[in-house]
Amino acid sequence: QFGDFSNGCQIIIDQFLSSGESKWMQMTGLVLLLPHGYEGQGPEHSSARLERYLQLCAQNNMQVVNLTTPSQIFHALRRQMKRDFRKPLIVMSPKSLLRHPRAVSTIEEIATGTFQEVIKDSVLDPKKVETAIFVSGKLYYELLDERDKNKNDKTALIRLEQISPFPMKQVAEVLKSYPKLKNLVWAQEEPKNMGSFTYVYFKFLELLNNGFKVDFRYVGRPERSSPATGSIYRHRVEQNEIIQACFKF
Repeated sequence: QFGDFSNGCQIIIDQFLSSGESKWMQMTGLVLLLPHGYEGQGPEHSSARLERYLQLCAQNNMQVVNLTTPSQIFHALRRQMKRDFRKPLIVMSPKSLLRHPRAVSTIEEIATGTFQEVIKDSVLDPKKVETAIFVSGKLYYELLDERDKNKNDKTALIRLEQISPFPMKQVAEVLKSYPKLKNLVWAQEEPKNMGSFTYVYFKFLELLNNGFKVDFRYVGRPERSSPATGSIYRHRVEQNEIIQACFKF
């Protein structure tokens, strides 16, 4: 079902899943599949409360991912079983990517590939890139469609597949590959007080304080009390506003 219904499990998640190893040295490899994505189906069918899980993340206690390809899901689950230690895995991938025409993988990617915490933009010439948009989840494909439509060759789209533990080294390597980079953008569908922003903001700030002289910007919905609007028409307007705002830098 939709990830919203994990709200009823919040006591168990807080008391046992996130802190069991720290309190009792009890490891678990439990996997939670919590569909998360803004698809115009209303407040109760949009958010798996990603921000709550990220707030609980510290000391490498949990893995929180928002995956965009079949091979990434395969390798995340395979890694979960093959590792010599156990950590809970929270998967936020939405249902819409099950049928998205661009969310595909080759046999080689599944058979010989590995899990990628960050997926770099492999289409653009890094020497031309002036804006790097970091995004997680299905919004990537909506931004990709818009970039293709406008033939924008100066805006790179980088997928943060693993949000926590934050892949600091991989993100830094991506930023270093863009010599003309001026703008660093975090784009999300969720309101500003929800989703990943309040978690990744301080991670990116740490990177920027270590030598990356670029402007950091947020693009997404403003702060809200409800996860999403109940109107499909308003949803489409808001979603388009986010997409258009990403390419105005």
